This record gives sequence, structure tokens and C-alpha cells, in this order.
Amino acid sequence: MSNRILDLLAGDAQADKVVPPSGFTATLTLFSAAAMGFLAVFALALSLATARLADRWGSELARSSTLRISAPTDQMAAQTEAALKVLGTTKGVASARALDQEEQRALLEPWFGPDLPVETLPIPQLIEVIEDTEGFDADGLRLRLAAEVPGAVLDDHTRWRRPLIRAADRLRLLGLVSLVLIGATTAAIITLAANAALAANTRVITVLRLVGALDTYIARAFVRRFTLRALVGAMIGVSLGGAAILLLPSVDEGGSFLTGLGFQGLHWLWPMVIPPLAAIVAFIATRAAARRTLKDMS
Repeated sequence: MSNRILDLLAGDAQADKVVPPSGFTATLTLFSAAAMGFLAVFALALSLATARLADRWGSELARSSTLRISAPTDQMAAQTEAALKVLGTTKGVASARALDQEEQRALLEPWFGPDLPVETLPIPQLIEVIEDTEGFDADGLRLRLAAEVPGAVLDDHTRWRRPLIRAADRLRLLGLVSLVLIGATTAAIITLAANAALAANTRVITVLRLVGALDTYIARAFVRRFTLRALVGAMIGVSLGGAAILLLPSVDEGGSFLTGLGFQGLHWLWPMVIPPLAAIVAFIATRAAARRTLKDMS
């Protein structure tokens, strides 16, 4: 495959004259390759971003839990202290600390605004629990808390973590499926364009056959021209897609998932793979179309 592609890039000046250098087939191939390359960048960015998101949710939520204490105001401090003592003697708990009013206000701010009077509202006291690498027995801890701190409720984030990771995995799969569909669509469009070019040059092909040109020689001319068009078009689309990704807000500018939709570090090398893949898809699709069409003309 690599030797054949190198031969295509070397080219043949005489064979290139078989394929018209311009026309609607050239425009269609360039436009479709550019559009598919642009979309492939975003599909790839979506897949990589959701992979990072799933890893982050899995690692952060897996080792953290929240203890919520609901008690009368005069008992809140005593139950909080009792809960911290229980957590301090629980195997598998690396650290535990009660959130202060400012931290709880920051958690509620997205829903109630920045001026929420936390100190005057009967909201529960939250305790952040971080487990060590071995983890703790959640059921056993709940039994101890029920006996010693009746107002405490432990949330080990299991019911939150699993749906979030499952959703992220599905989004990642959606991105990969989109890449496959983009490749298939590119192949279909280029096949149609190659068939149209072959049909438009029926007379030229007939003359070439009369002077002794082989079908492989004729097919190579079409394959080279359409492969190069797909490569150039995909490079244009990837460049535009990369520029659009750069214009997206950075992660530091907001906390939503969409602000992290982009490439990080070495992931920026992945879009560079798209143009060669587009050229390979065009090579395979055009060669199959040329062989089939030339065989039908025989």
C-alpha cells in the first residue's frame, strides 16, 4: 500500500492529462474532503474530551465521599465533632474535614446566587471524606454513624459516579462512530465523483485503449488525482477545524464540559493523522470505482 501511494505521489505527466484538472468533480472532492476533515476534528475532540472527563470523574469521585449532617442548630456542632471522631477512627479514611460556610456558599451559589445567607438557613453541615487506596467499608461506616451520629447520612457518590462515567463512555463511543461515518461518507462522495469523472471521459478512455493503454494505467491517473484532491481538501478542513477549536473557551474560563472540548498536550498530534487517512480512503474508493467502471466499459 505504501509503495503504491508513493508511486501515486510521483505521478505521470502524461497520465494526468486523462483526468480534467478542474470541473465539478474537482470542486466536489475538495469541498467534501475539507468538510469531512473539519467535522472529523470535532468528532475527535469530542472523543478525547469525554475520555478525559470519564477518567477525571472516575478518579476524583471514586476516592471522595460526602457526609451530610441534619440536626437542630444547638446540636449541629456536637454531631459534627462526633462524626469527625468516627471518621478519624475508621479504617480506609485518609482524611475528613467539615466544610466552612464559605465553601458551602460556593457550592450553593450556582443555584441560589452569591448572596445566599448560609449562616441563617437550616442547611445541613457537609463533611468531605477522602479515602485511601484501600478504601473503607461504606455499609459498616453507615451502621456506626447511625448509632453514634443519628443525623448523619453518608453519600459515597456511587449513584452519581456510575451514570456520569457511563454517559461519558457513550459520548466517547459516539465520537468514534462519528469518525467512522465521516470516513464512509467521504468514501461515498469520492466514489460518486470518480464515477462521474470516468463517465465524462469515456471518449478519452476509448482512444487511450485504441493506442494500447492498459486499464491499470488509466485507473492510476484517476486514483492519483482524486487521492491528492482528498489530501489537500482534508488538510484545509483540519486547519480550519483546529483554528475553530482554538477559539473555544479554555477550561479556566468556565466549569462546564463544553469548555474542555479540545485537545491537550500531545493530543494535538491526532488531527494531523486525518489528512493521510482521508488520502487512503480516497485511494481505496477511487481505485475500486475506476476498476469497476473500466470493466463495465469493456
